[in-house]
Amino acid sequence: MIEFIQQFSPVMQAFIATLFTWGLTAAGAAMVLFTKDFNQKLMDSLLGFAAGVMIAASFWSLLAPGLEMAEELGHIPWLTAVIGFMGGGVFMRLTDKFLPHLHLGLGLEESEGVKTSWQRSTLLVLAITLHNIPEGLAVGVAFGAVAANLPSATIGGAVALAIGIGIQNLPEGTAVSMPLRREGVGKWKSFFMGQASGIVEPIAGVAGAIFVLSMQNILPYALCFAAGAMIFVVVEELIPESQRIESNIDLVTMATMTGFSVMMILDVALG
Repeated sequence: MIEFIQQFSPVMQAFIATLFTWGLTAAGAAMVLFTKDFNQKLMDSLLGFAAGVMIAASFWSLLAPGLEMAEELGHIPWLTAVIGFMGGGVFMRLTDKFLPHLHLGLGLEESEGVKTSWQRSTLLVLAITLHNIPEGLAVGVAFGAVAANLPSATIGGAVALAIGIGIQNLPEGTAVSMPLRREGVGKWKSFFMGQASGIVEPIAGVAGAIFVLSMQNILPYALCFAAGAMIFVVVEELIPESQRIESNIDLVTMATMTGFSVMMILDVALG
């Protein structure tokens, strides 16, 4: 896979990688074509696994290279990391505050963002779409960073990040399509809306790659920004949703640790 993707420009690399992550979102959403029910314990475990992947990716693939780049560019590493990391969190908080959306398992009256008359199904899709933005951005920034020829940015590390994001997108696609199907939405419409939640990733990925290529001095900030945005999503959404049922908490916690371990192995092995 690494040899294949190296023959393209950084922007095209980001586009191909985020098409892959979007494709796995669609694969997860396709579960709805075969069944109407999905074991809740398994779904919670998969969401916990996704949280672990995102936590590990935030450090191994984004924060750590960001700190190294900051030092290589003569920045104050800890200050660059804090500014970028908190900036990502603030950006997601503002987006969360204003974009209408509804988290899984909640009633329509508990929707967040600007009040709207949009249907529950639309709000559910927007909730997943919201946290796919930093995932696509992270992949795009990672491939853009490789073009800067800094030792801390490698094509293997960027590919590892894309694979990790793709793996954790599988349960997210299912988490959108299954609730819609249970609420009476047709299976093909449920699938379409589930996969549509990932369409923002190629857009964010290409935008991230173009941005850092045109302004390479902000690369460390961009990497840490993506890490902060991903951690916001994990803490604000994935962990609470995966641990909503008290009897599943221990299982979900171990699934989260497993996800972290898988992403760590991917990054160390490929990066």
